[in-house]
Amino acid sequence: MNLTSKTKGDTRIVTVHETRIDASVAILFKDRMREETDSAEGRVVLDLSKVDFIDSSGLGAIVAAMKQLGSKHRMDLSGLNENVDKVFRLTRMDTVFKIHPSLEEALAA
Repeated sequence: MNLTSKTKGDTRIVTVHETRIDASVAILFKDRMREETDSAEGRVVLDLSKVDFIDSSGLGAIVAAMKQLGSKHRMDLSGLNENVDKVFRLTRMDTVFKIHPSLEEALAA
């Protein structure tokens, strides 16, 4: 699971460099998210602009990553394509996460 992160101000940006987050990588995704966000100071923005497909296991892994952050941090999502966005809306996870159309808009929020 290829993730990278960088910090801008008090925001940790984690970018997923994979086209899928599904059952085959869900556990690895959670582990990598923990590594990338352990030292996060404030908000975390998960950039999903390269992800074309997510299944229920992938959605669960993103929720688990948010819970790993604890109550001191907030996780926002950015760059969801139409298919990924549909999964979040159908499962009502768009009420749990703040979703931004692009990383730039997430950083400006």
